[in-house]
Amino acid sequence: MFFSKFPKLAYDIRGDGNLKIVTDLLRRVKIKSAIRDNFALFDKYDVQNGDTPESIAYKVYGDAKYHYIILLLNDITDRYYDWPLSDYSFEEYVKNKYSNPGAVHHYEVTQSSGPQTGNGPEDYSHKIEVNSDATGAEAITNYEYERRLQEEKRQIKLLDPAYLPAFEEEFNKLINR
Repeated sequence: MFFSKFPKLAYDIRGDGNLKIVTDLLRRVKIKSAIRDNFALFDKYDVQNGDTPESIAYKVYGDAKYHYIILLLNDITDRYYDWPLSDYSFEEYVKNKYSNPGAVHHYEVTQSSGPQTGNGPEDYSHKIEVNSDATGAEAITNYEYERRLQEEKRQIKLLDPAYLPAFEEEFNKLINR
């Protein structure tokens, strides 16, 4: 459904002069930063274990075909690495990536200027990476580092359903330029 919106082009796949009609998969549409940063257009959503872009689109917009809007608004180009993993997949990912998930990934301290606390339990923006011998350095394990990355991915933006028709119309116009 999503790629049906993309333009078609003639392409010589084998280089033998025999053209085939293919979908232009390299065509991209970028959301303007002025729109992306307009909080009135979006709702925050915490992706739950087992949620997919399709299931969220169905819950929020009434149709799974709108999953592309969720992916586009959140700069998700790789469904495996940009979307939060299920709990089981996360455990497998960490186990396969690190020979010792409990080993130190890096050290960090709370920054001395600017915000001294995060905006919630999963916000570590007030922390900075330091060498292990820095005063008050706290060890962050490979597992904890990867868990934090997953938690960041769980916080996505959803377009307010009231703006869905206008968004879809603009997307269709831009993708076919």
